[in-house]
Amino acid sequence: MALTFLGIESSCDDTAAAVVREDGTILASVVAGQTALHADFGGVVPEIAARAHAEKLDLCVEEALREARLGLADLDGIAVTAGPGLIGGVLAGVMLAKGLAVGSGLPLVGVNHLAGHALTPRLTDGVAYPYLMLLVSGGHCQFLSVSGPQDFTRLGGTIDDAPGEAFDKVAKLLGLPQPGGPSVEAAAQAGDPRRFAFPRPLLDRPGCDLSFSGLKTAVLRQRDELAAAQGGLHEQDRNDICAGFQAAVAAVLAEKTRRALIQTAAPVLAVAGGVAANQTLRAALQDVAAAAGAEFLAPPLRLCTDNAAMIAWAGIEAYNAGQRDGMDLAARPRWPLDQTAAPMLGAGKRGAKA
Repeated sequence: MALTFLGIESSCDDTAAAVVREDGTILASVVAGQTALHADFGGVVPEIAARAHAEKLDLCVEEALREARLGLADLDGIAVTAGPGLIGGVLAGVMLAKGLAVGSGLPLVGVNHLAGHALTPRLTDGVAYPYLMLLVSGGHCQFLSVSGPQDFTRLGGTIDDAPGEAFDKVAKLLGLPQPGGPSVEAAAQAGDPRRFAFPRPLLDRPGCDLSFSGLKTAVLRQRDELAAAQGGLHEQDRNDICAGFQAAVAAVLAEKTRRALIQTAAPVLAVAGGVAANQTLRAALQDVAAAAGAEFLAPPLRLCTDNAAMIAWAGIEAYNAGQRDGMDLAARPRWPLDQTAAPMLGAGKRGAKA
């Protein structure tokens, strides 16, 4: 009989719970966002996020079980994001999952949040191993060769800002609301991507590593030049800057993806993470996959951003691979998927960032 898992996600600013079956059926998926709580601060405030998770987690779990028309006794396990992420939120989710596991006697599986994104194509499309995954989100960007539920090889990634972080910072520079990704994409639709010649960082270097910090700085300089020359920034200027910035990000990711496909000869290119919702990026990646003769897969938009369905699914895969966690499961702010790769963003007492 197919396994049924409860998933719990609280790594950043979305509190989520879901119930998923082993056959890929999502019985329930509940997400409580925090956008309004952080709107006045220009980004996610960890303390506010942690408190909101603590207040909403049990309610989300109750709603998910109600939507699925199941009780804890009908489940086969509990999967929870154990990292990486904002430690207060991760800790809140892990503690709730431990309490539910002890009270119900269900097995507990700690999931790497990034593995949830990386395995989403298995949930949505049943794709076979191996495949190439571009994980592109607010805090992460890396190319992964996915060979199993716990077998990830990093081919490259960002050496500074993640694309989602760059979108957020550009939105803030231009006075657009957060989260920045949707705001920049909306403005870009009315802009001319050819007006400004923004740089394409690291295209002159071999390999699949990426950099977006310099691109963000180029946007800042262009904004300041326009403001100084004409006494302010017009709406069309803002739209054109957004279009040019978005085009530069898409061009860089497309070229690096092309190189990753050549390196792996992967039959499938999958993309996941919040930035995967960007339609310009999707179109560019689809063209790259078609040119390489690879199938292109992108999850539904509701599964691009943080959600618990992907955590439940990753938990099912890890459980089938033999993973079981006890009450010593730790919340981890840092947790690279490829444990053998050298740190890209430095490391400290808490471990490698990526």
